[in-house]
Amino acid sequence: MSNVKLAIIYYSSTGTNYKLAKAAEEAAIEAGAEVKVIKVPELAPEQVIEGNPAWKAHVEDTKDVPTATLGDLEWADAIIFSIPTRFGNVPSQMKQYLDTTGGLWFQGKLTNKVVSAMASASNPNGGQEQTILSLYTTMYHWGAIVVAPGYTDNSAYAAGGNPYGTSVTVDQEGNWKEDVTAAVKHQARRTIQVASAVKNGMQ
Repeated sequence: MSNVKLAIIYYSSTGTNYKLAKAAEEAAIEAGAEVKVIKVPELAPEQVIEGNPAWKAHVEDTKDVPTATLGDLEWADAIIFSIPTRFGNVPSQMKQYLDTTGGLWFQGKLTNKVVSAMASASNPNGGQEQTILSLYTTMYHWGAIVVAPGYTDNSAYAAGGNPYGTSVTVDQEGNWKEDVTAAVKHQARRTIQVASAVKNGMQ
């Protein structure tokens, strides 16, 4: 039984990264972790969201998902991020959230958090790897422990082989082009396993 507290923090406009987050949650609960699935605040203007039916529907479907706070970072032993790529970079919604963590960082409260990340894009070379690496840059400043899946499980190959974090390609209808569920679950279990070792080893 794991004693790990896991925060799965995501941003999703039309639902892909919410689905990735929920797959990670399922595996984490099975592994015995205490899990929160939380979203970062939306920054896009309401008229932009209203103009995209899929975006509007997803916002409505997830209106009851709690919004991430700095307290969630302090609570967590481990954090899994799930984000879409924005021109090969972290979406502004997630960046804004990360940019508010300076106080926790200054107090040393983000040190040794165990972190991992997932990403999505609309084509296979759409910047998924770079997006994850961009997010990890912040984690290095935190003094966090980055847990990449690497090729520690065969599920990585079926998912497209991204060693930095599971990533998925999504078509215009929101369908996944790769079967990434097993890879997401492996990444969640691996994150919890490392977080448990870190937490127990430091007590």
